[in-house]
Amino acid sequence: MRRLSLLLLCLLSSLVHAELPETDWLELMPPSDRKALEQMPEISHDTPEGKGFSAKGGIKQEKGLPAVMYSAKTVAKLDGKALRLGGYPVPLESDAKGRSTLFFLVPYPGACIHVPPPPPNQIVLVRYPKGILLSDIYAPLWVEGPLKVEKVSNDMADAAYALDATRVRPVEDADL
Repeated sequence: MRRLSLLLLCLLSSLVHAELPETDWLELMPPSDRKALEQMPEISHDTPEGKGFSAKGGIKQEKGLPAVMYSAKTVAKLDGKALRLGGYPVPLESDAKGRSTLFFLVPYPGACIHVPPPPPNQIVLVRYPKGILLSDIYAPLWVEGPLKVEKVSNDMADAAYALDATRVRPVEDADL
């Protein structure tokens, strides 16, 4: 009986700590946006920001890009769905211990200093009251929790989604 109890406890423990399957960033775009993205011409990085850090900072879209790069169109069936998304943090707020509690998650590193930034439907506002220490914004994270269709706009960026994270952790070599 004791052995069966231990086996059940181990099984329950593994279920509690099991990760959700990874959601691809392109799943956050409706099919029409994915098609437009595939047909988009090459974008030049021949700007001051393309050569390095932007004094302006932020990941707001500049004028003159193809329409899909401004898209805030969302996928309704994802509203409220628990998912796991891998991406890169753009810190917004930290707690007294220096842990990031609010950040944007973007699909590629350096989105806050490179041109062009992702469209709003490729930017997720992550709320994580527990906080996570971010020593390197170029180190990818796994973020888990229910995704919400929620338009967010501030000086830094426009996002079409928000996520109240239940778990945030760095991507490790074993994940790849």
